[in-house]
Amino acid sequence: MENNVTPIQPDKSPFRQIKEDKLLPASIIVAAAMISSAWIYTGGLGYRENQAKPEERVFGSALEEVVLPSEGVVLPVAWRDLGIQMVRSGVIDKEKFEKLYENRGGLGQDEKKFLDLADNGNIKITKENSGFILNLFWALGLGTKNDILESGPMADARYGGAGNFASTAGWTLAKGSAMDHYSKHSFVTLTLEQQAMVERVSRNIYRPCCDNSTYFPDCNHGMAMLGFLELMASQGVSEEEMYRAALQVNAYWFPDTYLTIAQYLNAKGIDWQEASPKEILGVGFSSISGYRRILDSVDAKAQPQGSGCGVDAAPQQQNQQKGGSGCGV
Repeated sequence: MENNVTPIQPDKSPFRQIKEDKLLPASIIVAAAMISSAWIYTGGLGYRENQAKPEERVFGSALEEVVLPSEGVVLPVAWRDLGIQMVRSGVIDKEKFEKLYENRGGLGQDEKKFLDLADNGNIKITKENSGFILNLFWALGLGTKNDILESGPMADARYGGAGNFASTAGWTLAKGSAMDHYSKHSFVTLTLEQQAMVERVSRNIYRPCCDNSTYFPDCNHGMAMLGFLELMASQGVSEEEMYRAALQVNAYWFPDTYLTIAQYLNAKGIDWQEASPKEILGVGFSSISGYRRILDSVDAKAQPQGSGCGVDAAPQQQNQQKGGSGCGV
């Protein structure tokens, strides 16, 4: 638990700790379908068409501005020439990547520079570009050589191989297959200490589309978060700041989910900015099972939809409600 934060009590009864190695990831079941449907995420270039407009949300504008600042948030990492490296290696096929966004008017200059320039500074994530950033981090996490991908749950033989997950089978923007690039490139190099920190932090960060931590990145959000954690660790970001930045990124990727959590905390007298990012990102709040419990305690009218779990060429219907996972078609 970080210092100077308010402890959070999600429920009177404690959440059980989910053992990811005992779960059959939903993404295995849908991977084949994702290959044929080519779900690549473009929704981040504009607010998703099936979401309520900000002024129509059940949440107050002041709360939304705290959780999802309209001006965006500068993340504690510099992108530098990673886009050039990923295009050169083929984990991103630039032609495919740009074609993906054609029906949204194409990539803007701010997006193109992430692929074309060698001197990019710190990344700024906003409501408008969150999906684009998700795709960049996804490619980074997928292609970066790391023991988590090679020796962690993704490599467990009972799942039939690492290529059967949504985070691998769903990445259709590479040259060749995604598995041609899986844990193959030295985009990010970590010291033993930095690797240990990434493994430790990744086990504590969940996403509300499934019950797996980032240590088991079987969907796009998990793989993207892994890439983000690796990048932060390599650039000397502290563990406390990693949790804070990860929560902000998750909030932009799952906006309604974290607005609901913020509303829940407010009802308990806990200010969003005083709560522990590590605890909010944990299984009790950010896993799908934990989030369902949050929904059980808030007004039914305020129960939002969450972010879908795939990369899609068109805005997809968000399907993470009280009863289901977002990791599916």
